[in-house]
Amino acid sequence: MAFDRVVLLGDVLELRHGPLGEALAAADAVLRALGSGISGGREVVIVPGNHDHHLLAGWLERRGLNGPVAPLGVESEVDWREGELLAAVASRLAPARVRVAYPGVWLRGDVYATHGHYGDRHTTVPMFERIGAGAMARVAHEPAGGPRRAEDYESTLAPIYAWIHAVAQGGGSGPRRSTHGASARAWQVLADGDARHSWRRRALIAAFPALIAALNCAQLGPLRADLSGPELRRGALRGFGEVLTRLAISAPYVIFGHTHRAGPLSGDDRAEWVTPAGAALFNTGCWVHEPAFLGPEPSESPYRAGFAAILGDDGPPELVSLLDRTSR
Repeated sequence: MAFDRVVLLGDVLELRHGPLGEALAAADAVLRALGSGISGGREVVIVPGNHDHHLLAGWLERRGLNGPVAPLGVESEVDWREGELLAAVASRLAPARVRVAYPGVWLRGDVYATHGHYGDRHTTVPMFERIGAGAMARVAHEPAGGPRRAEDYESTLAPIYAWIHAVAQGGGSGPRRSTHGASARAWQVLADGDARHSWRRRALIAAFPALIAALNCAQLGPLRADLSGPELRRGALRGFGEVLTRLAISAPYVIFGHTHRAGPLSGDDRAEWVTPAGAALFNTGCWVHEPAFLGPEPSESPYRAGFAAILGDDGPPELVSLLDRTSR
């Protein structure tokens, strides 16, 4: 099957683990292979997410220097200059044509795609970035009633991304761990309630509902103390559906990622993957091997790496697993 376009739907570089040079070096071979593999005038579309939000730094800065700033809307064309990180990424993707859009991109008149990180503002799952977004919303004076424009989400979330990025640039010694890995470890402890845990962990599990209640009283929520697998899925879907409603994105089909949970898959309740407005959601899942989420049957886990969405000239996206047929 031949493709005219490949869409990299956010987190193309991991910019939270260390300095920019290390991240770019780690991605170098993959970017060059991808660019050479889809040459012949075909296109790579990059839609930055939260882990590579810094790719937008130069463009966002220029937007503020060139007079009145046009609204971001739901799709803005992003340019770059020589010496910027985005230029380095684009050069490695040559000879493919590179286009960058943010916060999302219309792939067809009825298909919209975005990384999905704006959903962190609304999910009820108490992840680190969700709690941070609740706090930042108060500091940044979020509009009454919550965000209504992409700019509202950026004013709440972008400072968190910038802080994490700045910390990563400090380098330092010792192994680096992703923020997602930290969330995974916390989830593993709190979700299973295993009696074999140490007394400190048992105490943490017992105190967790009270902690969530305190966060809600501090108006950092609404959050729920339920960390079950189904609630992780449902909370993310509800949060992302809220983003679509608030940004008035009325596409019949919407593709996103971010939550690391592919779907809908066989066995999923398809009704959960349809927003109240009727948009069918498709999640391209995870390209990070995260054992904490894989469960007892990793080869069947919706958190296993390697999913992608194929989009034809019409009809819904097709979710496929590209790695299931490869050797471990």
